Amino acid sequence: MAWMMWGEENSFVGRSKELGLIGTAMSGSRLVTLRGAGGVGKTRLARRVASAFPEGPGTDRDIAWADLSPLSNPQLLAATVADALNLSDHTPRLPVEAICAWVGDRGTLLVLDSCEHLLAECRSLVDRLLTACPNLRVLATSRQPLHVRGEVVVEIRALASLQEAVALFADRAASAGSPLKDDGQRRMAADLCDQLERLPLALELAAAQLRGMSLAELCAGARSAVDLPPARGHTTPPRHAAMRTAIGWSHELCSPVERLLWARLSFLPASFDSQTAWQVAGGGPLTPVRVQQTLASLCDKSVVSERHGTYRMLDAVRDYGRMWLTELGTEQELAHRHAEHVLAQTRQAHHEWFGPAQRGWYRRIDFLHADIRLAADYFLATDPATALEMISNVTFFWVCSGYLYEARRYLEQATALAPATAPDKTWGQGMWCLGLALTLQGELDAAQLRASDCRRAAAAALDAEGQGRAAYLGGLLYLLQGRPLAAASVVDALAFAPAASRPGRLTAATALCRLVHVFALTGCGQLEQARHEALDLRDVCQASEEHWTRSYAEHQLSLIALLERRTQDAVHHARAALEGKQHIGDAFGIAMVMDVLAIALADTGEESAAAYALGAAARFWETVGHPQRGTPEMASLRDECEEQLVRSMGSGRYVDVLQRAAACDRRELVAWGAVGGPPPGE
Repeated sequence: MAWMMWGEENSFVGRSKELGLIGTAMSGSRLVTLRGAGGVGKTRLARRVASAFPEGPGTDRDIAWADLSPLSNPQLLAATVADALNLSDHTPRLPVEAICAWVGDRGTLLVLDSCEHLLAECRSLVDRLLTACPNLRVLATSRQPLHVRGEVVVEIRALASLQEAVALFADRAASAGSPLKDDGQRRMAADLCDQLERLPLALELAAAQLRGMSLAELCAGARSAVDLPPARGHTTPPRHAAMRTAIGWSHELCSPVERLLWARLSFLPASFDSQTAWQVAGGGPLTPVRVQQTLASLCDKSVVSERHGTYRMLDAVRDYGRMWLTELGTEQELAHRHAEHVLAQTRQAHHEWFGPAQRGWYRRIDFLHADIRLAADYFLATDPATALEMISNVTFFWVCSGYLYEARRYLEQATALAPATAPDKTWGQGMWCLGLALTLQGELDAAQLRASDCRRAAAAALDAEGQGRAAYLGGLLYLLQGRPLAAASVVDALAFAPAASRPGRLTAATALCRLVHVFALTGCGQLEQARHEALDLRDVCQASEEHWTRSYAEHQLSLIALLERRTQDAVHHARAALEGKQHIGDAFGIAMVMDVLAIALADTGEESAAAYALGAAARFWETVGHPQRGTPEMASLRDECEEQLVRSMGSGRYVDVLQRAAACDRRELVAWGAVGGPPPGE
């Protein structure tokens, strides 16, 4: 979540009156909207309120922050909120239905930051959520109210007192290396704060200028800056005039190349890194070295914020840059460059999925999520076949990251627009990804049709890798239908083709087929052969520093050991599987592994740990929207384990441990499962 990633970059100053008003409003209403102009500090206040919100039994202990500022496609609003709630829904229902089911009667605080460009959609979503979820509270930030029944609007204006404004300016001046030294400077600062109408962002931008000029020079230039006329061709409401002027002042103090980079960077939808900055905003006078130097200069001026190599712009600053980008007339050029850059990234990620780069690409694709959305929308309008390729490139990543609904939606849109133009290989890859999405959402009949389309397209294109992926999808479908023999027959020839057996020749598709073969052998009861093949696959993946396939091979080794009554080995392999899952996510796979770990722990006599693992599994199964779904043979083992634990622990103690697991952070659950030790709270 964005607010968790960035936190507060600097100290929080003043606002005691506003915090009191917000607290009073939230005690009496389930929907509170912080309304104010851009740059007035709504997000900072919301972050402060959320960080101080009470947690623990009987309180709103779940807090989710949905940053809506990067979202340009209103149809993905509910999916964005579901992501903020860490949902990874694997059902065909709409995201809003998944949210309602997940939140239910949980005490939850949902923060919707930057609603103004999605007012109608936010109004509809919030109204439905508040109706369906009796203990949900919503804190929104917006330049306009949502106009939902029961909404309480708290007006956020400039800093109420001159004392608070000077304190904020002094704090930021000190951060810029120019602390206020005496009463004379404080009086100059007070005059400047009044000229800037005590707007927090205006004060922050002004203080940042002290890195390159004295306070006296800053104050001397402020009068003419404040008197700047409105920008040509733009009408500015009075409440925005001071902010436009303050940002315009910073713009005037920038060099031409800084202004150019500012305008180009404003096209980017969310946080970005230096690689994206160069690829999208470079060119002309902005060479790679110049981009890096100019980016650092914009950070010094507080136009851009930087943290751990990641950059971002505040909404008001980005809006100003977009205004200049429009004036330059280069938006379409930037849109094309951005989409091509994102496409190249997804191609490389797809090509390097099976191998040592896999872990890094999972992080990278997640970081680029808003960029991929924006590029996909661009290609859907200009080149649907390329949109199909790009979304296909990231589908396997998105499935693990909780974006299954989005993957299916984009794939269906692209396939509806692209069939006449898409090359066979691209079409086959798209059909495979759509079939995979349908499979994971439980729509097996529709997935079978897409699997057939995938096979035909791969054969027409003479695409061996595509044929392997089609076989994997067909085998997976048979496994989920409880037909392991059929699954084995589908993948057997491709999994063990002579070319695939050569050292270093194992591809992503053949690895997936071998994995299905291991699952099928286990389902057929051929445990010794299944163990041999799983160990071989695990070792190849380990040598390649690959995590996804290895984690599922470890899962199968754990299940095989469990069926062979080698319980300590089962625990060891389950923990190894969870260690791999820590690097890539995959809520569905984590739920499967947690089930096996729980059964193995119960067999070793570690009752509390077993119950805790079952509670963790239940939490992840609920996250993906399925009540303990996985391979069919697991159902009876899981039921027997639960019955055994209830008998030995007593229902009261058993339920208490389950509830502790349900209240734990998901990352902490996976970390505990990977490492072991007593369950938290024991």
